[in-house]
Amino acid sequence: MTEENSTPTNLRSLLIMEVIGLSDRALTVTEINQHVNLPKQTVYRLVKTLETEGFLLREGSSNSFRPSRRSRLIGAGLLHASRVHITRHQILLDVAAEVKETVNFVIPQETGMHYLDRVETDWPFRIQMPRGFNVPFHCTASGKTFMASLSKSAREKFIAGLSLKEHTQNTHTTADSLLKNLKQNAKRGFALDEEEFVEGMVAAAVPVTDHKGRFVAALAVHGPKQRLSLAQAAACVDCLHSAADRLRHAIFT
Repeated sequence: MTEENSTPTNLRSLLIMEVIGLSDRALTVTEINQHVNLPKQTVYRLVKTLETEGFLLREGSSNSFRPSRRSRLIGAGLLHASRVHITRHQILLDVAAEVKETVNFVIPQETGMHYLDRVETDWPFRIQMPRGFNVPFHCTASGKTFMASLSKSAREKFIAGLSLKEHTQNTHTTADSLLKNLKQNAKRGFALDEEEFVEGMVAAAVPVTDHKGRFVAALAVHGPKQRLSLAQAAACVDCLHSAADRLRHAIFT
């Protein structure tokens, strides 16, 4: 029996998606085939079908492929599955009770950082960004946490494709300024929003990683500067890191 025949037909596309999903870069058919051990023609045919159906995207004009928005939505949906969702939300509740401000679980999407889950502060004065809302990458703590998780070259390419729109006088509107900030964020393991997106709002965020240390989401806290200073936001980081560890274990074990 050949290797192809020993792999059930309905699993072959899933194996390909698994290989691509576990990679931190786009992969060629040859690279994919090194992991699935199927005939190259079969892998090419399956990859082409996945691309046609919108599960994979071709990287520019190359023959490399990466997950599409459709695939990422499936991943987000799996993260939202009942048991994981309940556990995740309980962890967010614990963080909110400790920091006394709004706590967010935020994932990257093509249009920005997406608020997948959140716990609002009990304070009547709050800055509301509802679950399901998308915010820019370059001027938010969660977006900068995501970009800081990328390699130096990947950061540069990613920023080159962004519109660094000025939202406040503190927004990083040049690639050099933003890259310098991201380098600092990568070194210290968290990012701050210093009134860069909304005037009068500050935030702090840390990465939530999978079992291999890859970025999955940002865990963030935000509030009005009248109640949450930058120093106070930075002081929340230890609590956020502890919660991020709990989230990693809850989601990936």
